[in-house]
Amino acid sequence: MKILISCLLLTLLVAGQSVAEEKGQVELKTDNQKLSYALGLDLGAYFKTLGEDIDLTILQHGIDDSYHGNKPLLSAEDAAAIQQKFAQKQQEERLKKTVEMITKNKKAAEDFLKENGTKEGVKTTESGLQYKAISMGDGAMPKPEDTVKVHYKGTLLDGTEFDSSYSRNEPAVFPLNQVIPGWTEALQLMKVGSKYQVFLPPDLAYGDRGAPPVIEPGSMLVFEVELLGIENPPADPAEQK
Repeated sequence: MKILISCLLLTLLVAGQSVAEEKGQVELKTDNQKLSYALGLDLGAYFKTLGEDIDLTILQHGIDDSYHGNKPLLSAEDAAAIQQKFAQKQQEERLKKTVEMITKNKKAAEDFLKENGTKEGVKTTESGLQYKAISMGDGAMPKPEDTVKVHYKGTLLDGTEFDSSYSRNEPAVFPLNQVIPGWTEALQLMKVGSKYQVFLPPDLAYGDRGAPPVIEPGSMLVFEVELLGIENPPADPAEQK
């Protein structure tokens, strides 16, 4: 909130004289006026995200009192307390929305996986991971400590694509024990040259934290994964002694 007020004061300082008194009669003639208006657009958008009915007239009055050194209508302690109360309210509302989002997404995942598990070719592991072989390779199977090379495409439950090595035309290479649990498990079920469709319950993906802003908390994920190879780095000669 302090940063926000500082930005508003800056807007006043660079504005100079008012560009117009009546709404709809504003003309942006100087660089200061254009900058002030641009800052106003950003601040107005920010106020809108707060979801509060901000009284812009009172807001302007507070800015004027602070800038001109007038006696404030609130003490510093009262002002800090009301801002703290507002921040706490915002935090509680965000938490409530997050919990609702998690509940909704987990229910959608549960319903999908229950039906999907009955489809031909879909197998379910003890952890709840589901997979379906698209094509089978005949190479080696990686171990948790291996480094693998894969092509993949990831989508949300509604089919929205959020990541794809195919789109980048560049396979991904990573240690198998340093990715989300569903990937660690699924790739150990595959032989090099295989391509699987993998369905990850939320707890095997990004869990309740999600990966905002694209992946909501509690979301399940669907991947097409192609295991291209196992690319372990050569052993350090010093470690072999």
